[in-house]
Amino acid sequence: MRRALLTIVGLMFFAVAASAQTADSIIAKYISTIGGMEKIQAIKTMRITGKFIGGGGFEAVTIGESKRPNMQRSEFRLQGMTGISAYDGKTGWKIEPWQGKKDAESLSEEEMKQYLESTFDDAIINYKQNNLKVEYLGLDDFEGTDAYKLKVTYPTGTVKHYFMDTDYYVPIKIETKRMVRGAEVEFETILGDYKEVGGIYYPHSIENGVKGNPNRAEIVYEKIEINVPLDDSRFARPSATTQSSPVKMDASMEKPNQKKTEDATKKPLQ
Repeated sequence: MRRALLTIVGLMFFAVAASAQTADSIIAKYISTIGGMEKIQAIKTMRITGKFIGGGGFEAVTIGESKRPNMQRSEFRLQGMTGISAYDGKTGWKIEPWQGKKDAESLSEEEMKQYLESTFDDAIINYKQNNLKVEYLGLDDFEGTDAYKLKVTYPTGTVKHYFMDTDYYVPIKIETKRMVRGAEVEFETILGDYKEVGGIYYPHSIENGVKGNPNRAEIVYEKIEINVPLDDSRFARPSATTQSSPVKMDASMEKPNQKKTEDATKKPLQ
């Protein structure tokens, strides 16, 4: 009887604690957990190198570069070819060699929309500055455990649901609803293996896919560099007479590393 009473009291306490949460309090704890706003804002540039593991087990090298306030560049290396997609803060462009194209061309409206929704830091960290609407929806289930759920609405109409870990307050899953070719599609992103780099905790394992579809892609971050020299020209669209140089890497990064992929855990902030 006493044990049952203690269980009930414990559940009531947890329910009260959960109901006392707000979107702002959850985001504040998230910022504090990963390192604090001062350390976050001290990072001006970033380069992330990792492995893309697609359906069927094929691997490719991915490199992402970003620079405040909102310049971004992504490289995708597969079978000796390097595809590039970039945004200089105003315009976006891409090079797709596997389509037989060597010159840069403009991003489509849907591709540009994703860049316009992206920010150097996680968008919810400065959600008011980014003109986002964030609502706390209470607790929801994620793989059998409770998670705090935030609804994030973008000016573009895209809606994301953040599932935040109840111990560390970091995102462990993000569901995204956006229009693709005139139809609403829901994507699911699972984040894990949080590790500290330069005083900030970042997820090092990210799974992406259409919600409900077991065929997922995974990106495993193998190297994160902060405050590396990145000239603005890295993000500018090259002319027909110039080439956009890929990032130079160690030879070891060019080869698939199945061992690291298998060892990547999904537990945050271990």
